[in-house]
Amino acid sequence: MITAASIWIIPLLIGFILVYGTIKKVPTYEAFVEGGKDGFQLAISLIPYLVGMLVAIAVFRASGAMEALIQALKPLFSMIGAPAEIVPLALMRPISGTGALGLTTDLIATYGPDSFIGRLASTMQGSTDTTFYILTVYFGAVGIKKMGDALKVGLLADLIGIIASIIIVTIVFK
Repeated sequence: MITAASIWIIPLLIGFILVYGTIKKVPTYEAFVEGGKDGFQLAISLIPYLVGMLVAIAVFRASGAMEALIQALKPLFSMIGAPAEIVPLALMRPISGTGALGLTTDLIATYGPDSFIGRLASTMQGSTDTTFYILTVYFGAVGIKKMGDALKVGLLADLIGIIASIIIVTIVFK
């Protein structure tokens, strides 16, 4: 039943929008083309922000700063009872979603999905976000230049997500 619904939901939604637009006398094709133009312009305007973010991440990792930060934070993590293996994921998640997913996949492949580390990595992956990506892409798309407060709040939310993940997974699964 769910498979059939998932196959038909998008075509039905598109059909509904077309019928509704026709009833309201909206030129649906022209509106679609205009939206496509706007989307393309938005994608073009985001390229400098994406390139800047990717270069900054590459420099951060290649310079050894990431490894130094991981080594500095390992004692703190072990003091609060979190495994040191999770430190790279905690640091990577606000920076790069793809990098964090790769680390999560590696942790799960190494320790297993039902291990404490696998569950902690999965929970951390789901309870934090890619703060720098969000600020770079979405704020850049609408032209916001001053994002200091949003950065602080986003990183605080990531920290709370990391701490909550450690506490909850420890209580539930240890």
